[in-house]
This record gives sequence, C-alpha cells and structure tokens, in this order.
Amino acid sequence: MPILPRSAFARTVALIAFLLLINQVISYLMVGLYVVKPSMQQISSVVARQVQGVLLLDEWLTSSRLNAAEKRDLAFKYSTAAGIKVFTQSEALRQGLGQTVGYNFLSAQMSQLLNADSEVRISQGAYYQVWIRTDNLPDYWLRMDLDSFDEARFSPLLFYLILIGVLSVLGGMLFTNWQNRPLKALQAAALQIAKGNYPEQLPERGSTEVISVTRAFNQMAKGVQQLEQDRALLMAGVSHDLRTPLTRIRLATEMMPATEDYLAEGIISDIDDMNAIIDQFIDYVRLDTAADNDAENLNYLIEDVVGHLPDSWHSIISVDYGDIPPASVRAISIKRVLVNLLENAERYGGGKIHLVSGYNRADQRVWFSVADNGPGIAASEIERLLQPFSQGDSARASRGSGLGLAIVKRIIERHHGRVSFTRSEQLGGLVVRVELPIAPAANPTTSLT
Repeated sequence: MPILPRSAFARTVALIAFLLLINQVISYLMVGLYVVKPSMQQISSVVARQVQGVLLLDEWLTSSRLNAAEKRDLAFKYSTAAGIKVFTQSEALRQGLGQTVGYNFLSAQMSQLLNADSEVRISQGAYYQVWIRTDNLPDYWLRMDLDSFDEARFSPLLFYLILIGVLSVLGGMLFTNWQNRPLKALQAAALQIAKGNYPEQLPERGSTEVISVTRAFNQMAKGVQQLEQDRALLMAGVSHDLRTPLTRIRLATEMMPATEDYLAEGIISDIDDMNAIIDQFIDYVRLDTAADNDAENLNYLIEDVVGHLPDSWHSIISVDYGDIPPASVRAISIKRVLVNLLENAERYGGGKIHLVSGYNRADQRVWFSVADNGPGIAASEIERLLQPFSQGDSARASRGSGLGLAIVKRIIERHHGRVSFTRSEQLGGLVVRVELPIAPAANPTTSLT
C-alpha cells in the first residue's frame, strides 16, 4: 500500500497537517527557549541569593560573640522568614531526600551562581520542594518549599497549541473540500457521459484553474453529445436510404420466373441479412435514457421473446423462471439483449439453450443467464468481442456484423447493469449472465414470477 496520499484532497490536508506540526514544534521550542528557560534562570537566581544569604548568616554567626541559644534563635528566625530549612545528611534522608529527582541543568546554573559545586534535587508532594547542597556548606542540605513549580503551569500552553492545530486542520479540510467540490461534480458528470447520459452544463465556479477545466469539459460534453446525435441521425438516414433499394430488389426478385427460384431465395436471404445488419446498426446508436425506463418484470420479457422466436430455429430451449421483483428497464432494449444472446446461442451453440432468471437480494439486482452447449469463448477473447465490429475466431464462425455483443454491453451499461461470461457447468458451453438493478419502488416480498 502506498504511504503517501494519492488524492488532491488527502495531499492538501496532509500538507496542512505537516506544516502545522512543524509550526507547533517550533512554537514549543521557542516558548521553551524564550519563556520557560528565562523563568527557570530567574528562579535559580532568586534561590541562589537566598542560599548566599544563608551562607553569609552562617559565616556571621560563626564569628559573632552571641551565645549558642541566641545563634539558634537568630538562625531559626531567618530560615523561617526566608522559607529555607537546613538539614544534616541523616535528617534530610528522613525528610524525603531519597525520593527526590536530580536536575542537571539546575545544578549547573546553581554551581555557576554560587561559584561552588552544587547539586539541586526536587521532590513532589503537597508542595514542590527544592533541595540544594553546595560545597560552601558541605555537611548540610537546604530545602525550599515552592507551591507552583510544576509542569501544570504549561498545560494551558499545550492545550492551546493542540487546539489551534486541530482547528487549523479542520479548517483546512473544509477549505480543501470546498475547493475540490467542482472536481467531484466533474467526476460524476464524466461517469454519466461514459454511460451515455448527458447531464446539464456544470456551473463554472471555484478557482480560475478549475473554472477553465469546467468550461473545457462543458464544451467537450456538448461536442460529444452533438456528435452522438449526428451519428444517430446519419445512421437513420443511411438505413432509410438503403431500405428503399433493398425493397425494390426484393419486389423484383419475387417477380422472377419460377425457373430461377433458387436464385431468388438466395437474393431474398441476403436482403434479410442486410436488413438485420441495418437494424443492429440502429440499435447500437440508439440513445436510451432513464426517462424511457419502466418497472418491468424480466420473466415477462423472457417469455415474450422466447414465444416469438422464429420457427426455423433448431435449438431446444428450456427456461427456469425465478422469483424476482421488477427492474427499471426499457423493455424494447432488454428484449434486444435477449434476442442477441439467443441468436448467438442458436448460431454458435450445439442445439441446446438454457435460460435462467433470479434475484440477488444482497446486491439488490435481478439477473438472467443464457447458456448453450457450444465451444464457448476463451477468456482472453471476451474483451475483444465486446468491441463493435469484432467477431470470434473459427470456433465462433464469422457471420454477422460483429455488433451483437457490443449492443448487449452498451444497453446493459446504460441500465447500470453488468455482463459476465463464464462456462456452463450443466451444458459445457458459454454462459452469459446479465445483472440489472431493481426498480426503486420494488418490494422484494411481492415478487412476480
């Protein structure tokens, strides 16, 4: 799976998130360097001065002429006023020195301020306590109580940084989605045109690049629609012009003397083939739209087509009707699909044709399949045979116009259906399966057979 996003939307959001991440990291470092660090230095400076005061007091008491009681009383008053308590090593351990955490950067700052090797440790409890030991007073630990020396002071900063990042990403997503909305409309319109439907002209909105693309797309869609209409009109005119001389040839053939009946039958057969080819051309270029669709039951269409097959066919046809709901289809077009598939089975099969209809409840699609006992079609040939004017190899002969399966594919795609080709397990030949969506108002519990 690709690691980097592939869509423009995902790439834009990822870019915004990445830039915001860099911005947040830099902001955090800047706050740490220019806000937190100076504050810590100021705190260290204040603590160092208090420690220096304790050292000076100790030096003065040592040289003073006060008695021991007066010295202790003066030291107690000063330490109480300054918030500093002095402990021996053993007393400090009893007071919780073992549960403290050393901070190297604070120790380095304190050593520099006191001009002596010093160690700073911090313990957390009801109050934050700063423990200091310095070589100027080697046998004692000094403890100061702080009520606000914790990372909780920085939690609002973290919260606001995260909040700004999340809101920025959400805003970027909304903006990117708004920017890409015309592109989604272009995609939907392109899919409609690919299925033979021509939507209304897309509104030209968005950035200048998107407006240019939308304008070009509208012009292309209009040109394709006009080309399709011109082709249908041309094919209708050609078919009309061809049928007139073919009709005259047929009338002339029927007036030929009885001694030339064999020749007349051949000419009439060729004329029928030419009329059938013209009909296929017209079916291929016909523009079916969703407005032409009705809720039809495929079983009725199958029954109608099978009941009107030519008596000249030699194949034995069997039908299994399933319990299916109506489908939204154009009845004439689906009948043409059935006729084309049955003609292929009759022409290339081995004399047996089996029709089956059914309903796929999971996919909400009805289906029918046409199977024969012929040689079938190789899987590598299926895609080619679905193209217009393509005919099979020697196994499928070379008669016809090569439009039969192309017409089937074109009609089914315009009905938003699917066509698949497999091998029949029952007959051993080709199975063509057609799936179509059910009608929107269809109720599967009231299916028809």
